[in-house]
Amino acid sequence: MKGARTPTHAVVTWVKKQPPKVKTFLAVVSGIAAVTFLRMVVRDHDSLFVAAEAVHAFGIAILIYKLTKERTCAGLSLKSQELTAMFLAVRLYCSLVMEYDIHTILDSATLGTTLWVIYMIRFKLMSSYMDDKDNFRIYYVVIPCALLSLIVHPSTPHHILNRVCWAFCVYLEAVSVLPQLRVMQNTKIVEPFTAHYVFALGVARFLSCAHWVLQAMDTRGRILTALGYGLWPSLVLLSEIVQTFILADFCYYYVKSVVGGQLVLRLPSGVV
Repeated sequence: MKGARTPTHAVVTWVKKQPPKVKTFLAVVSGIAAVTFLRMVVRDHDSLFVAAEAVHAFGIAILIYKLTKERTCAGLSLKSQELTAMFLAVRLYCSLVMEYDIHTILDSATLGTTLWVIYMIRFKLMSSYMDDKDNFRIYYVVIPCALLSLIVHPSTPHHILNRVCWAFCVYLEAVSVLPQLRVMQNTKIVEPFTAHYVFALGVARFLSCAHWVLQAMDTRGRILTALGYGLWPSLVLLSEIVQTFILADFCYYYVKSVVGGQLVLRLPSGVV
């Protein structure tokens, strides 16, 4: 049994000993390899976005189980949930007034469950909420996202308010997980359900990023120009990439913990 784990353990140990630049390079190479694999096996790349929403919904289902069965919200960031509800509400508004499709339905369901999670934390399980650990100032991200959306937004024919709102929800989604990462950084120990939820977010963000990258490749960049001109198309793609890399470090330690058979994830200093 021990021998069967030796190759994986050897790889993990080798990666752990590498300097940050090498780890970053390996992460980029792994990401490119994963996107290339998806391009070969997934015919309809639009399905990747639906898959991303489905994985996000699965992550929220894990939260629902934790809140209803475990009766505790320890380790969860209320501020991350509020930021998630904020960008989902804005995105749902944009979807309703700009293009009603399957994403509208998915966002409606995700927003509803996210609001329920917020309600449970605020009114039912507040005694277990780690207020002192959830100390990220959300205006550090909301205000910059709002200002950036005023400056860089789509140049489509839609009303200027709708275009600014669209840009705002894209930027805010990219950084909405930061308060949750701060909680985990403060506690250093992440219990299983919270770890599963954050890992699901990481997978969802990667699938969403892969969707945009593959769409850009398939259309030779035409899909980006369809979103508008100037800096906006580049920032859309950059936002997707930022979302993925924000969670990449945590996902690495999550996989390492699962492979090692550890139920509780322990994060070393400097992670997230």
